[in-house]
Amino acid sequence: MALNNYNHTAAERFMRYVQVDTQSDPTSPSQPSTEKQKDLSRILVKELLEIGIKDAELDEHGYVYATIPATTDKDVPVLCFCAHVDTAPDCSGEGVKPILHKNYNGSDIILPDDNTIVVSTKDHPYLKERIGDDIITASGLTLLGADDKAGVAIIMDLATYLINHPEVKHGKIRILFTPDEEVGRGVAAVDMKKLAADFGYTLDGGERAHLEGESFSADAAKVIFHGVSAHPGYAKGKMVSAIKAAGAFVSRLPANEWCPEATEGHQGFVHPVSISGELEKAVVQFIVRDFDTQKLAEHEARLKGIAEKTAADFPGVTIDFEVKEQYRNMKEILDQHPQVMANAAEAYARAGMTPNVQSIRGGTDGSRLSFMGLPCPNLFTGEMGIHSKQEYVSVQDMEKATEVLVHLAQIWAEK
Repeated sequence: MALNNYNHTAAERFMRYVQVDTQSDPTSPSQPSTEKQKDLSRILVKELLEIGIKDAELDEHGYVYATIPATTDKDVPVLCFCAHVDTAPDCSGEGVKPILHKNYNGSDIILPDDNTIVVSTKDHPYLKERIGDDIITASGLTLLGADDKAGVAIIMDLATYLINHPEVKHGKIRILFTPDEEVGRGVAAVDMKKLAADFGYTLDGGERAHLEGESFSADAAKVIFHGVSAHPGYAKGKMVSAIKAAGAFVSRLPANEWCPEATEGHQGFVHPVSISGELEKAVVQFIVRDFDTQKLAEHEARLKGIAEKTAADFPGVTIDFEVKEQYRNMKEILDQHPQVMANAAEAYARAGMTPNVQSIRGGTDGSRLSFMGLPCPNLFTGEMGIHSKQEYVSVQDMEKATEVLVHLAQIWAEK
């Protein structure tokens, strides 16, 4: 259904939000990792207050909290809608120039600031489904920031609609905008008592009708090689190079299986993400992923075994092997609360879509939130080609997502 002939604000908001540089920094220990993320968060608080939400606030850690008041006296679980403000470190997010391509006709979109950057249906088959839509891209020099400013704009659009349509019956809704999702710390300092929600939904998915209730379980692993230093002129029989051992170790990792470039679907992987070192010490850092949490230990045992066999080929080298938990498969929690996914599926149906239930080969803030007491699947926003200069989003996808949220709020109130 159309939302009472509502003039959506998502596209206009989105094109403003992406022009604010909010790139996060994985090397920074601060919270948030970059202060510039708060530049957008301050704008969001100001706009929420202007909409008529009275309690919008930005805390010192970079989180925006706000409440859409209930319009029913029924005892309805408190919902949280969540999106992240930061963009990925993979590609520049400074000086984004969004371009609106009205009534997309299916032809290649050649980006004006770098004609070698082309958004095409060949590379992005989903674009074929969006012919006739209004498509937003960047200009060719930066990412767009649809991941996840599309989600931010959708939630702001929802807030605008609900505040101006009090006849729509819904329970209390909490809004949460987070920093640092792209560097794995999106909910590291969220105040769950302040949030005070019962169930949540992240707006951070891709194609229209996708509904994601399963994510990877994730660990970080680190293999540290310790060598023996000696003067290179007098090193015979003394020097043992940690760098060479680490290099030999990486070369032993499978290239045709057990890695991101050779896995799909529900297959897990182990992926080296950085290597650094000197003669005495070299470090290889990994991410370990699988939908089956139990298999993480198997992957890590296999990885440690390869490291130990490599060290044995370099007499004098010793290793340390460290593992750190990152997040877990949200499905483990969502299966205990089936109404969360069921209500989302019904909202999709009321919006004229058959839900396409997907598993995320990654994680969202919802993965962590689910294990922090807020069962939280992921809904679509239309963000596509993410973390790249070919990133794009459909205006109509964003508007459809707003419609889904309105239905979702009503369904929870009805039930």
